[in-house]
Amino acid sequence: MKTTEEPIIVEHLFPVSKVELWEALTDPDKMRHWFFDVMPDFKAEVGFRTSFTLTNEGRVFPHNWEVTAVVPQEAISVQWTFTGYPGVSLVTYALNEESAGSTKLTLTAKVLEDHPADIIEFKRESGVGGWNYFIKEALPKYFGLKQSVTYSSI
Repeated sequence: MKTTEEPIIVEHLFPVSKVELWEALTDPDKMRHWFFDVMPDFKAEVGFRTSFTLTNEGRVFPHNWEVTAVVPQEAISVQWTFTGYPGVSLVTYALNEESAGSTKLTLTAKVLEDHPADIIEFKRESGVGGWNYFIKEALPKYFGLKQSVTYSSI
């Protein structure tokens, strides 16, 4: 993705409390069930860093995350870089209670420095597909949900 492209925005309504959704987004044991099972650790603390490696079709992607902003049970931002590849992205998860026991999650993935244009995993379409999968399929499945209300995806 490039800085000139619009951020990826994925919104989804979960029939769970803000506390439950926040824990799924920030507790490393819970994150490993729906997000990245190889993630060694995670803390919802500004400055926390973690690294792990994923491979796709023989390509290796060393992920580096740094938590850059936290408002407990409201929002968390994580900067993503990949060792050996240029580019920086910022992913923000924002939680809004819609009603008692129902929380809307808005994910925004924004590019701060361009990623390589010639690698499919860094293309906007890959990002849109990946974030839709995690927020609309993997996370609802983690909660045992078959379906829930989707707002929009850009």
